[in-house]
Amino acid sequence: MLLAVLLWQVITLLWSIPAFILPAPASVWERFVRSLADGTLLRNSLVTLFEVLVGLLLGVCAASLLGYRLAKSVRLERLLSPYIVASQSIPIVAIAPLLVIWFGPGLTSKILICALIVFFPVLINTIVGMRSVPDDLRDLMRSLGATRWQTFRLLEVHAALPVLLGGLRIGATLAVIGAVVGEFMASDRGLGFLINVARGLYDTSLVFVAVFTLVLMALSLYGLVVLLELRLLSWQQPKEGDVIQ
Repeated sequence: MLLAVLLWQVITLLWSIPAFILPAPASVWERFVRSLADGTLLRNSLVTLFEVLVGLLLGVCAASLLGYRLAKSVRLERLLSPYIVASQSIPIVAIAPLLVIWFGPGLTSKILICALIVFFPVLINTIVGMRSVPDDLRDLMRSLGATRWQTFRLLEVHAALPVLLGGLRIGATLAVIGAVVGEFMASDRGLGFLINVARGLYDTSLVFVAVFTLVLMALSLYGLVVLLELRLLSWQQPKEGDVIQ
């Protein structure tokens, strides 16, 4: 990382690149401090983070519920799969303007865009995860007289959790993309809005600040999912001295 910053600084000095095309790292840092001090960065970051978290929650819940139902019914999956796949073949940037028109330029449209972009990967992982539960374990639960809820809570969730958390990792980063796409379409706040304003003013340093903040947000959400995975799947982690085949 330090090497990349040094290379960036050298390039801006050797080629005398104008600041509105490629600002030096020092200029970006100075713009970061100023935007942080006047509250611009924090205010817009909180808006984007709210959209991301609510959209992620909505998308994960909807995808998990539908994915569980599809995993239990092959016939229903065959019926709905063409529509689900067709909906995902349309780029989110093509759907975003419609959502802004239908739900307005406020938070609702941004949250729905986040939820839609998260939905498909979590849905697929839910189906794969639920169908990866061994049939002999299901038979064992039935032989023990377990109810449907007990089988779900004690067997299916635990067996499918690695795959489900894998989908959540992907969804956490995609939700950030969804929020920015929505803010690019129409917004008066958020990091996407900040990038649009900075671009119009040729304030490239502020564009870099907003982009780096988005990267940090995505990495933080991804890291939280990894920590959650380490906690929930601690029984799967290899211990010191274990030999991994």
